[in-house]
Amino acid sequence: STQSTWASTKTAIPFDYYKLPVCLPWGKNPKPQVENFGEILWGDSIKPSPYIVHMGVNITCRRVCTQKPTTKEMKTLRQRIEESYRGQLIVDNLPASEIFTQKIKGFRTFLLGYPLGIPKQPQTVYTPAVPVTQINNHLTLTIKYHRPSDFAAAEKGNRIVGFHVVAQSWKHDENSCFREDAKNAGWVARPGNPVTVDDAEIPFSYSVNWVEDDEVAWSSRWDPYLASADTDAKIHWFSIINSIVIVLFLSGMVFMIMVRALHRDFNRYNDPDNADEAQEETGWKLVHGDVFRRPDHANLLAVYIGSGLQLLTMSFITIVFALFGFLSPANRGGLLTAMLLLYILLGSLAGFISACMCKFFRCQSWKNIALTGTWFPGQVFCVFFLTDLTLWGMHASNAVPFTTFLALIGLWLCVSLPLVFVGAVVGYKRNVIKPPVSVNLIPRNIPEQRWYMRAPFTVLMAGILPFGAAFIELFFILSSLWLNRFYYVFGFLALVFVILTVTCIEITIVMIYFQLCYEDYRWWWRSFFISGSSGFHLFLYSIFYFVTTLRMRKFWSTVIYFSWMLVISYTFAVITGTIGFVASFFFVRFIYSSIKVD
Repeated sequence: STQSTWASTKTAIPFDYYKLPVCLPWGKNPKPQVENFGEILWGDSIKPSPYIVHMGVNITCRRVCTQKPTTKEMKTLRQRIEESYRGQLIVDNLPASEIFTQKIKGFRTFLLGYPLGIPKQPQTVYTPAVPVTQINNHLTLTIKYHRPSDFAAAEKGNRIVGFHVVAQSWKHDENSCFREDAKNAGWVARPGNPVTVDDAEIPFSYSVNWVEDDEVAWSSRWDPYLASADTDAKIHWFSIINSIVIVLFLSGMVFMIMVRALHRDFNRYNDPDNADEAQEETGWKLVHGDVFRRPDHANLLAVYIGSGLQLLTMSFITIVFALFGFLSPANRGGLLTAMLLLYILLGSLAGFISACMCKFFRCQSWKNIALTGTWFPGQVFCVFFLTDLTLWGMHASNAVPFTTFLALIGLWLCVSLPLVFVGAVVGYKRNVIKPPVSVNLIPRNIPEQRWYMRAPFTVLMAGILPFGAAFIELFFILSSLWLNRFYYVFGFLALVFVILTVTCIEITIVMIYFQLCYEDYRWWWRSFFISGSSGFHLFLYSIFYFVTTLRMRKFWSTVIYFSWMLVISYTFAVITGTIGFVASFFFVRFIYSSIKVD
């Protein structure tokens, strides 16, 4: 068996398993076994465990070692127990879990790992009193195996299909739990005599029970872990129905605009017998000479659109791969590795899109292309670096090594950034995108807008709808990130991704149409912020989630949580803002190419 870390949902800061006074395999702290880049970034590397198991060999009780912690080590141990740290064990790439059965509904819930101990607590209705903090020094490992039916598979041996653990606190004496298991015949555990933090010695031991289970095949051994989340399937479907209602509402508004209002506008503006009346009418046609005027900070907008399409394409491909089962939870670190690789390779797309937009805005510059390759990833890297310094200071196991930092910088500056320039070369060689109407030399005066059409109100209110279409699914994603739960409902995620995209497109088109009808032609940045403000609502929701769901109260844990939630919200804003901008760009080009302008 192998160990990974001590992890707690109260702190979100994992520690190396052998940082605590536990038994060391071969008497020394072993080196981590790293399989991919994502494992290092996620802090999910594993090490050999002192608990040795052999296929089909039951162990009544085996003492591993006896530790004599110092006062400082015992203080740390007490603190980790009070912070609800759990040990993570792995056998045949299958994580250990505790099984809880709810008495009322009867379904089983799997909780990863095992508790380090039981903290001191008073008696309650549901739990007995614990006068002194107890240390779980004995592990009972139950390993389920499947005997293959076909001859070819049977020759390779039995397959492990389940791994469960029960952690207990038992004080052994000199006549129990010998290292040689043959001497333990007839041994019975004596509960009620626990090991506490007041004891000078901690005897660590374990038992192993092998159970044959022919109902679970090796290919579906992860299903019980994932099925423990199926009790939330009704909530997922509620999320989908809620999102579909929002989409249908917006689709109705878009239909009214596209089919009725625009059709009426086209007939009025293009009617040669009604030219004088068309000129007197107020509406979006009157700003045709300014609607394609270059916006302020056009180069930065081009950078965001290039980065946004890079992130959007990365998300889409990742979800497609996950749907086909390529990113199984058995492949630890696989999801993060795939996302990082896709983001780097899609740097050429970001460079191409930014170059096309810079050419359209007449701000061609290699400096803008360099900004495309450094602006967004540079901001994320700064937060990553600062949080990693914090983790280094706390000796956390997920602190990224310095060599990995150098590798990340190398991938960024030596692979991703050159690909951005390669894409920009192709983009600059393409013909410039021509607007359907010319731009006047003198900007048109914008009439004073009503309060409900001003940017702060429209941006913040419109962003609620894209966020509302996805926020229930976001709850499960946040739970997988901060509560150590599995998230493998990629089918639901794909549906929500499609609904979120459609919602961003429709709400942005509706709001930009109303803005142009009120003769405000400053739509470029507005189209980006309308759907992009959903990232702001996501950050507000992360505050609500922190207060109501998480139990983090440590200062540095809070800093790390909000630092990464800021990055996630910012990324979400860039992706959704890009969707809104692209939809608005094609919409505005369409309506102004459909009218006759003198």
